Amino acid sequence: MAKKEKKAEIPAGTPAPWMATFSDLMNLLLCFFVLLFAMSSVDETKFEELANVLSSRLNFFTGGSSSIGEGQLIGTGASQLTQLDQYVNSMGQASEETEGDEPRDLEEAVEELNRQETEEIYDEVSTLTSQYDLEQYTEIGVDEVGGRYVTIEIGGNYLYSSGSAELTQDALSIFSRIGDILKIYDGYRIAIIGHTDNVPVRRGSKYDSNMELSSARASVAARYLIEEKGIDRTKIEWTGRGEYDPIADNSTEEGRIQNRRIEIRIYNSLNSD
Repeated sequence: MAKKEKKAEIPAGTPAPWMATFSDLMNLLLCFFVLLFAMSSVDETKFEELANVLSSRLNFFTGGSSSIGEGQLIGTGASQLTQLDQYVNSMGQASEETEGDEPRDLEEAVEELNRQETEEIYDEVSTLTSQYDLEQYTEIGVDEVGGRYVTIEIGGNYLYSSGSAELTQDALSIFSRIGDILKIYDGYRIAIIGHTDNVPVRRGSKYDSNMELSSARASVAARYLIEEKGIDRTKIEWTGRGEYDPIADNSTEEGRIQNRRIEIRIYNSLNSD
Protein backbone atom coordinates (compact mmCIF):
# COMPACT_ATOMS: atom_id res chain seq x y z
CA MET A 1 0.00 0.00 0.00
CA ALA A 2 1.42 3.39 -1.09
CA LYS A 3 2.24 5.88 1.62
CA LYS A 4 0.46 9.21 1.55
CA GLU A 5 2.75 12.16 1.00
CA LYS A 6 2.72 14.68 3.80
CA LYS A 7 1.74 18.20 2.77
CA ALA A 8 4.51 20.69 3.27
CA GLU A 9 3.75 22.85 6.24
CA ILE A 10 3.52 26.63 5.49
CA PRO A 11 5.43 28.64 8.02
CA ALA A 12 3.29 31.04 10.08
CA GLY A 13 3.17 34.61 8.70
CA THR A 14 3.86 33.63 5.09
CA PRO A 15 1.71 35.69 2.61
CA ALA A 16 -0.98 33.89 0.67
CA PRO A 17 0.13 32.72 -2.83
CA TRP A 18 -2.28 35.07 -4.64
CA MET A 19 -0.67 38.13 -3.06
CA ALA A 20 2.57 37.62 -4.98
CA THR A 21 0.65 37.65 -8.28
CA PHE A 22 -1.29 40.75 -7.21
CA SER A 23 1.93 42.51 -6.22
CA ASP A 24 3.49 41.77 -9.62
CA LEU A 25 0.38 43.11 -11.35
CA MET A 26 0.50 46.37 -9.37
CA ASN A 27 4.19 46.83 -10.19
CA LEU A 28 3.49 46.32 -13.88
CA LEU A 29 0.64 48.85 -13.80
CA LEU A 30 2.84 51.38 -12.04
CA CYS A 31 5.57 50.95 -14.64
CA PHE A 32 2.99 51.30 -17.40
CA PHE A 33 1.68 54.64 -16.09
CA VAL A 34 5.17 55.93 -15.42
CA LEU A 35 6.08 55.17 -19.04
CA LEU A 36 2.96 56.99 -20.25
CA PHE A 37 3.83 60.02 -18.14
CA ALA A 38 7.45 60.01 -19.29
CA MET A 39 6.42 59.84 -22.96
CA SER A 40 3.82 62.60 -22.63
CA SER A 41 4.69 66.10 -23.78
CA VAL A 42 3.67 69.55 -22.49
CA ASP A 43 3.87 72.71 -24.55
CA GLU A 44 6.49 74.46 -22.45
CA THR A 45 6.27 77.74 -24.35
CA LYS A 46 2.52 78.10 -23.84
CA PHE A 47 2.82 77.09 -20.19
CA GLU A 48 5.43 79.77 -19.55
CA GLU A 49 3.37 82.39 -21.41
CA LEU A 50 0.36 81.56 -19.23
CA ALA A 51 2.46 81.80 -16.07
CA ASN A 52 3.86 85.17 -17.12
CA VAL A 53 0.42 86.56 -17.94
CA LEU A 54 -0.98 85.44 -14.59
CA SER A 55 2.01 86.92 -12.82
CA SER A 56 1.89 90.31 -14.53
CA ARG A 57 -1.89 90.76 -14.66
CA LEU A 58 -3.18 89.10 -11.52
CA ASN A 59 -0.07 88.79 -9.33
CA PHE A 60 -0.63 85.10 -8.72
CA PHE A 61 3.13 84.62 -8.44
CA THR A 62 5.32 87.10 -6.63
CA GLY A 63 8.28 86.49 -8.88
CA GLY A 64 6.69 85.60 -12.21
CA SER A 65 7.89 82.38 -13.77
CA SER A 66 10.68 82.10 -11.20
CA SER A 67 8.01 81.08 -8.68
CA ILE A 68 7.62 77.88 -10.69
CA GLY A 69 11.26 77.36 -11.40
CA GLU A 70 13.14 76.94 -14.64
CA GLY A 71 12.04 73.75 -16.36
CA GLN A 72 10.20 72.36 -13.34
CA LEU A 73 6.91 70.57 -13.79
CA ILE A 74 7.37 70.67 -17.58
CA GLY A 75 8.15 67.43 -19.41
CA THR A 76 10.92 66.20 -17.12
CA GLY A 77 9.37 62.75 -16.54
CA ALA A 78 8.70 60.80 -13.39
CA SER A 79 11.65 62.27 -11.47
CA GLN A 80 9.50 65.30 -10.66
CA LEU A 81 6.73 63.30 -9.02
CA THR A 82 8.40 63.00 -5.65
CA GLN A 83 8.75 66.79 -5.40
CA LEU A 84 5.27 67.68 -6.64
CA ASP A 85 3.89 68.34 -3.17
CA GLN A 86 6.66 70.88 -2.52
CA TYR A 87 5.76 72.85 -5.65
CA VAL A 88 2.05 72.86 -4.82
CA ASN A 89 2.68 73.99 -1.26
CA SER A 90 5.12 76.74 -2.20
CA MET A 91 2.83 78.06 -4.94
CA GLY A 92 -0.07 78.07 -2.52
CA GLN A 93 1.93 80.10 0.00
CA ALA A 94 2.85 82.63 -2.67
CA SER A 95 -0.76 83.07 -3.71
CA GLU A 96 -1.86 83.49 -0.08
CA GLU A 97 0.72 86.22 0.44
CA THR A 98 -0.65 88.28 -2.47
CA GLU A 99 -4.32 87.35 -2.15
CA GLY A 100 -5.21 90.40 -0.10
CA ASP A 101 -3.69 92.80 -2.65
CA GLU A 102 -5.23 91.37 -5.82
CA PRO A 103 -8.72 92.93 -5.63
CA ARG A 104 -7.34 96.35 -4.76
CA ASP A 105 -4.73 96.24 -7.53
CA LEU A 106 -7.37 95.22 -10.08
CA GLU A 107 -9.75 97.93 -8.91
CA GLU A 108 -7.05 100.59 -9.19
CA ALA A 109 -6.10 99.41 -12.68
CA VAL A 110 -9.71 99.61 -13.90
CA GLU A 111 -10.16 103.05 -12.34
CA GLU A 112 -6.99 104.28 -14.04
CA LEU A 113 -8.20 103.02 -17.44
CA ASN A 114 -11.53 104.75 -16.82
CA ARG A 115 -9.90 108.05 -15.99
CA GLN A 116 -7.50 107.99 -18.93
CA GLU A 117 -10.26 107.47 -21.50
CA THR A 118 -12.63 109.92 -19.80
CA GLU A 119 -9.96 112.62 -19.72
CA GLU A 120 -9.48 112.16 -23.47
CA ILE A 121 -13.23 112.55 -24.02
CA TYR A 122 -13.23 115.63 -21.77
CA ASP A 123 -10.51 117.27 -23.87
CA GLU A 124 -12.37 116.48 -27.09
CA VAL A 125 -15.74 117.73 -25.80
CA SER A 126 -14.17 120.92 -24.45
CA THR A 127 -12.65 121.63 -27.86
CA LEU A 128 -15.92 120.82 -29.66
CA THR A 129 -18.08 123.06 -27.44
CA SER A 130 -15.71 125.90 -28.25
CA GLN A 131 -15.91 125.16 -31.98
CA TYR A 132 -19.73 125.03 -31.85
CA ASP A 133 -19.88 128.29 -29.87
CA LEU A 134 -21.49 126.64 -26.83
CA GLU A 135 -19.14 127.83 -24.12
CA GLN A 136 -21.52 130.46 -22.74
CA TYR A 137 -24.33 127.90 -22.38
CA THR A 138 -22.47 124.88 -21.05
CA GLU A 139 -20.20 123.67 -18.27
CA ILE A 140 -18.00 120.62 -18.95
CA GLY A 141 -17.00 118.30 -16.12
CA VAL A 142 -15.82 114.79 -15.26
CA ASP A 143 -17.20 112.10 -12.97
CA GLU A 144 -15.14 112.64 -9.82
CA VAL A 145 -16.03 109.32 -8.19
CA GLY A 146 -14.98 106.72 -10.75
CA GLY A 147 -14.00 108.68 -13.85
CA ARG A 148 -16.71 106.94 -15.87
CA TYR A 149 -18.21 109.82 -17.82
CA VAL A 150 -17.98 113.44 -18.99
CA THR A 151 -20.79 115.84 -18.13
CA ILE A 152 -22.24 118.66 -20.24
CA GLU A 153 -24.44 120.90 -18.09
CA ILE A 154 -26.81 123.38 -19.76
CA GLY A 155 -28.56 126.09 -17.78
CA GLY A 156 -32.32 125.53 -17.65
CA ASN A 157 -33.00 129.25 -18.12
CA TYR A 158 -31.73 128.83 -21.70
CA LEU A 159 -33.97 125.85 -22.40
CA TYR A 160 -37.43 126.09 -20.83
CA SER A 161 -40.01 128.59 -19.73
CA SER A 162 -40.94 128.57 -16.05
CA GLY A 163 -42.91 125.44 -15.14
CA SER A 164 -42.73 124.13 -18.73
CA ALA A 165 -40.96 121.15 -20.30
CA GLU A 166 -41.17 122.41 -23.89
CA LEU A 167 -37.89 123.52 -25.47
CA THR A 168 -37.62 127.20 -26.34
CA GLN A 169 -36.32 128.42 -29.71
CA ASP A 170 -32.94 129.12 -28.10
CA ALA A 171 -32.98 125.60 -26.69
CA LEU A 172 -33.54 124.07 -30.12
CA SER A 173 -30.42 125.80 -31.43
CA ILE A 174 -28.38 124.71 -28.42
CA PHE A 175 -29.56 121.09 -28.53
CA SER A 176 -28.98 120.91 -32.27
CA ARG A 177 -25.31 121.67 -31.75
CA ILE A 178 -25.12 119.41 -28.69
CA GLY A 179 -26.59 116.63 -30.84
CA ASP A 180 -23.85 117.11 -33.43
CA ILE A 181 -21.28 116.58 -30.69
CA LEU A 182 -23.04 113.49 -29.32
CA LYS A 183 -23.17 111.91 -32.80
CA ILE A 184 -19.38 111.76 -32.71
CA TYR A 185 -19.74 109.32 -29.80
CA ASP A 186 -22.06 106.95 -31.63
CA GLY A 187 -22.40 103.71 -29.65
CA TYR A 188 -21.49 105.36 -26.35
CA ARG A 189 -24.01 105.40 -23.52
CA ILE A 190 -25.71 108.80 -23.13
CA ALA A 191 -27.70 109.84 -20.05
CA ILE A 192 -29.86 112.95 -19.79
CA ILE A 193 -30.79 114.13 -16.28
CA GLY A 194 -33.19 116.95 -15.45
CA HIS A 195 -32.72 119.13 -12.36
CA THR A 196 -34.79 121.91 -10.78
CA ASP A 197 -34.45 124.35 -7.90
CA ASN A 198 -36.38 123.80 -4.65
CA VAL A 199 -39.22 126.18 -5.45
CA PRO A 200 -42.49 124.15 -5.51
CA VAL A 201 -44.37 123.99 -8.78
CA ARG A 202 -47.28 126.40 -9.06
CA ARG A 203 -50.75 125.25 -8.14
CA GLY A 204 -52.67 124.16 -11.19
CA SER A 205 -49.47 123.28 -13.06
CA LYS A 206 -49.40 120.37 -15.47
CA TYR A 207 -46.87 118.72 -13.15
CA ASP A 208 -47.49 117.84 -9.52
CA SER A 209 -43.88 118.12 -8.35
CA ASN A 210 -40.39 119.17 -9.33
CA MET A 211 -39.55 115.50 -9.80
CA GLU A 212 -42.21 115.14 -12.50
CA LEU A 213 -41.18 118.44 -14.10
CA SER A 214 -37.50 117.49 -14.25
CA SER A 215 -38.36 114.05 -15.67
CA ALA A 216 -40.52 115.61 -18.39
CA ARG A 217 -37.76 118.05 -19.35
CA ALA A 218 -35.21 115.24 -19.63
CA SER A 219 -37.67 113.18 -21.69
CA VAL A 220 -38.35 116.05 -24.12
CA ALA A 221 -34.60 116.65 -24.56
CA ALA A 222 -33.97 112.95 -25.21
CA ARG A 223 -36.83 112.76 -27.72
CA TYR A 224 -35.44 115.74 -29.64
CA LEU A 225 -31.97 114.17 -29.83
CA ILE A 226 -33.41 110.85 -31.01
CA GLU A 227 -35.90 112.19 -33.56
CA GLU A 228 -34.10 115.26 -34.85
CA LYS A 229 -30.41 114.37 -34.46
CA GLY A 230 -30.48 110.61 -34.98
CA ILE A 231 -29.01 109.57 -31.63
CA ASP A 232 -29.34 105.79 -31.13
CA ARG A 233 -32.41 105.30 -28.92
CA THR A 234 -30.90 102.11 -27.47
CA LYS A 235 -27.94 104.09 -26.13
CA ILE A 236 -29.76 107.03 -24.58
CA GLU A 237 -31.57 107.15 -21.23
CA TRP A 238 -33.25 109.93 -19.25
CA THR A 239 -34.40 110.61 -15.73
CA GLY A 240 -35.39 113.47 -13.43
CA ARG A 241 -33.83 114.34 -10.10
CA GLY A 242 -35.98 117.30 -9.16
CA GLU A 243 -34.34 119.49 -6.51
CA TYR A 244 -32.37 116.65 -4.91
CA ASP A 245 -28.94 117.22 -6.54
CA PRO A 246 -28.28 120.96 -6.22
CA ILE A 247 -24.93 122.40 -7.26
CA ALA A 248 -25.55 125.83 -5.71
CA ASP A 249 -27.38 127.47 -2.81
CA ASN A 250 -31.14 127.53 -3.37
CA SER A 251 -31.55 130.45 -0.96
CA THR A 252 -30.35 132.89 -3.64
CA GLU A 253 -31.77 133.62 -7.10
CA GLU A 254 -28.35 133.07 -8.64
CA GLY A 255 -28.06 129.66 -6.98
CA ARG A 256 -31.54 128.63 -8.10
CA ILE A 257 -30.69 129.55 -11.68
CA GLN A 258 -27.64 127.27 -11.54
CA ASN A 259 -29.67 124.41 -10.10
CA ARG A 260 -32.25 124.59 -12.92
CA ARG A 261 -30.28 122.67 -15.51
CA ILE A 262 -30.04 119.71 -17.86
CA GLU A 263 -27.07 117.37 -17.35
CA ILE A 264 -25.86 115.20 -20.23
CA ARG A 265 -23.44 112.39 -19.43
CA ILE A 266 -21.23 110.77 -22.06
CA TYR A 267 -19.99 107.47 -20.62
CA ASN A 268 -16.65 106.11 -21.80
CA SER A 269 -16.48 102.86 -23.78
CA LEU A 270 -15.77 100.79 -20.66
CA ASN A 271 -19.15 101.82 -19.20
CA SER A 272 -21.29 101.92 -22.34
CA ASP A 273 -22.52 98.31 -22.50
